[in-house]
Amino acid sequence: MYEVFEHTADLGLRIRAKDLATLFQEAGRALFSVIVENLDAVSKQEARCLELENQHLEYLFFDWLNQLLYLFDAHHLILSDFQVCITMPRRRASDQEAEPLVRTPTVGARSVEDQVCWHLLAEVRGEKLDRQRHLLDHEVKAITYHGLKVEETAEGWLAEVIVDI
Repeated sequence: MYEVFEHTADLGLRIRAKDLATLFQEAGRALFSVIVENLDAVSKQEARCLELENQHLEYLFFDWLNQLLYLFDAHHLILSDFQVCITMPRRRASDQEAEPLVRTPTVGARSVEDQVCWHLLAEVRGEKLDRQRHLLDHEVKAITYHGLKVEETAEGWLAEVIVDI
């Protein structure tokens, strides 16, 4: 479930979901619901695979939305279907030879945060923008860090982000 809220000259997106993968899926739908009025009319003709990593969950969320916006801006893809898999923190690919995770900081040891990374693998589907069929709503210029949050709650997960329109 997502909702759009006004924020000065921008728009905010508030997303709630039972699990993390659904949170990211709903965030994709929320973003494109701001861009195109008739999101349900978008067919799933084209698919793209995305893979992202980040040490911080909030920044992975930002990178996810930023990548989706890039696909719209650069390739004119309107996306409506998002299949997402997120794995818990693991060592980054560049650190495969690093020492095992350190649970308790010790002198000279790298922190857990320096060694682990959230990993997202997704398949997104949509179609090229067709101005005859797709009713554009807002021009989203950028995803912002302002007010960015992703947190686990008693009901599941909550994310908030402000988009620059």
